[in-house]
Amino acid sequence: MTAFSFACTGVRADQYAAGPTLVFRLRVTAADNARVHALALRCQIRIEPARRGYEPAEADGLADLFGERSRWGSTLQPVQFAQVSVMVPSFTGEIETDLVVPCTYDMDIAATRYLTALTDGEVPLLMLFSGTAFTGTGGFQVEPVPWDREAAFRMPVTAWRQMVEQHFPGCGWIRLPRDTMDALLAYRSRHALPSWEATVAALLEGADPPVHDPLRALTATTGRTDP
Repeated sequence: MTAFSFACTGVRADQYAAGPTLVFRLRVTAADNARVHALALRCQIRIEPARRGYEPAEADGLADLFGERSRWGSTLQPVQFAQVSVMVPSFTGEIETDLVVPCTYDMDIAATRYLTALTDGEVPLLMLFSGTAFTGTGGFQVEPVPWDREAAFRMPVTAWRQMVEQHFPGCGWIRLPRDTMDALLAYRSRHALPSWEATVAALLEGADPPVHDPLRALTATTGRTDP
């Protein structure tokens, strides 16, 4: 069987993707300069939070995922980030290819909450590989890619932030059930609030804003009173 090894050499935010997307640069090496006709590769990417330190502000942001810092010895478990596939073209010995990873800014996803809580530094990732290799010099044979193939990579937090800022500049994103959205829309309409930001701010203040009355606004401006 052909022995494969993998390494991640970099990552960038895809500037032309329709949604948030990271592109990892992947190096694939086949031992003994072996001829590979194609490689159908599967990659599972995990975040390994125990492999870095955290500032106090970051620890506060991670409390809902891992609890208080005193418990992190048992709660700081790996977090699933992505699972993607890629078809690597023909090569001999070694090749570099792009591993395209669609991402989400859904705060219900554990990986998103983790990445959003980080302020700087690097994200410790572990890439786990499997798949099928089509090899052979004088013929054609099919081989599995062993399940123990992996590669560690430390992704700069700035790469994630750049990707998010590209698609959600200065904003956050949350997913709500339809009935909750209907209730928010009714609240916004009832109080003539100009934006969703104003709607949420009014709710956070814990008090209903005054009902918008165009006539009252006009008399307040002109100084006239009701007859």
